[in-house]
Amino acid sequence: MSPERTFPIFGAAFALVYVVAEQWNIALMTYHPRINAWGPWTEAPRSGPAMYWYGWIGTALIGAVLVTLASLPLTKRRLPPAWIGWAVPFAVMALFIYLLRAFFVR
Repeated sequence: MSPERTFPIFGAAFALVYVVAEQWNIALMTYHPRINAWGPWTEAPRSGPAMYWYGWIGTALIGAVLVTLASLPLTKRRLPPAWIGWAVPFAVMALFIYLLRAFFVR
């Protein structure tokens, strides 16, 4: 399992799974900063705002690891193109800028 085989796939998968987790609010955990409490999965806010970002990162991490492991048999004979590891995350950043454009342009 060489980094040349796994890193591009992991980077692309992490970015794509993160978009899905954020758009559909699929969080592995929820943090409630006002009461300093953690909850499993996506919980409704308790006594103040809830932070789902940590849960989205966890969801993306698990999803990217699963996609990377599933892709290992496909990458045995041929390395994935290196550009996929940076082009997909940049495309996802552009997508988030578009989705959150109301915060940038007033």
